[in-house]
Amino acid sequence: MPHYLDFEKPIAELEGKIAELRHLTGAPGLNIADEVGKLQAKVEKQIRQAYGKLTPWQKVQVARHPERPHFGDYVRGIVEEFTPLAGDRLFGEDPAIIGGLGRIDGRSCVILGHDKGADTEDRVRRNFGMAKPEGYRKAQRLMRLGERFRLPVVALIDTPGAYPGVDAEARGQAEAIARCLETGLSLRVPVIAVVIGEGGSGGAIAIGVANRVLMLEHAVYSVMSPEGCAAILWRSADQAPAAAEALKLTAPDLRRLALIDAIIAEPLGGAHRDPGRAVGSVGEAVTRALRELAAVEPDKLRADRREKFLEMGRQGLA
Repeated sequence: MPHYLDFEKPIAELEGKIAELRHLTGAPGLNIADEVGKLQAKVEKQIRQAYGKLTPWQKVQVARHPERPHFGDYVRGIVEEFTPLAGDRLFGEDPAIIGGLGRIDGRSCVILGHDKGADTEDRVRRNFGMAKPEGYRKAQRLMRLGERFRLPVVALIDTPGAYPGVDAEARGQAEAIARCLETGLSLRVPVIAVVIGEGGSGGAIAIGVANRVLMLEHAVYSVMSPEGCAAILWRSADQAPAAAEALKLTAPDLRRLALIDAIIAEPLGGAHRDPGRAVGSVGEAVTRALRELAAVEPDKLRADRREKFLEMGRQGLA
């Protein structure tokens, strides 16, 4: 059964009726094609109305949808000859961040990103996309590998945030994230980051220091979760919708603030309704960015990236 969000209840009811009618198609003397067609038109109208006026909190729900395509879906859809590389060479392997080598549009690249997992067992194994220090140290290793062999780096962001557990803190979570940022700023190869779902806090930006930062239409990118913000400001997670509004975490907000470079359109009803099309759109956007950056000199790539991120926020202070 499809997973429906709270604001999708009218859509769920209509699609339930369509499913019931289709079960009757084998009954003699029944011709229900016209009725199904009318209901399908109503479904499309409901989806357009619902997704044409999403609130920031509803966008958070869409970004977290369990049926949105994950890192593995993007790799299968846009990367050829993907070879995963595991471990940070210091502590161990963190399945919350996947990375390796592959080809995009015929160009060899380093590809890395968060993966929340496809089902319950996989989500638990991947810690719901919340990486520990070894995950970020693996990311550093892969970035440096890209620079050594002059390969572009493509990062796919989808995490609630870095794992805040005692074991992660004991192994230097903050230092690992800081070193990841430092590594991203120092690279002399093209770096492209795409927020494909939820971009939460330092756990997201750790692999998001890029020459081009792209974002799916219904993804979110924020300094912290709305629930965490509400708990701090209002002492109640019930104020999460108000916090989502205040955080300016949607793609249009971030584009206006010049914190991202472009928005990638999603299929009608979100990436979860047509994962293949969403994956294709991301592939096209990454390919365009790779081609644009291919001719830029290595030193300029690094200088432009550093200027881009170090200038963020200064305009508001002036």
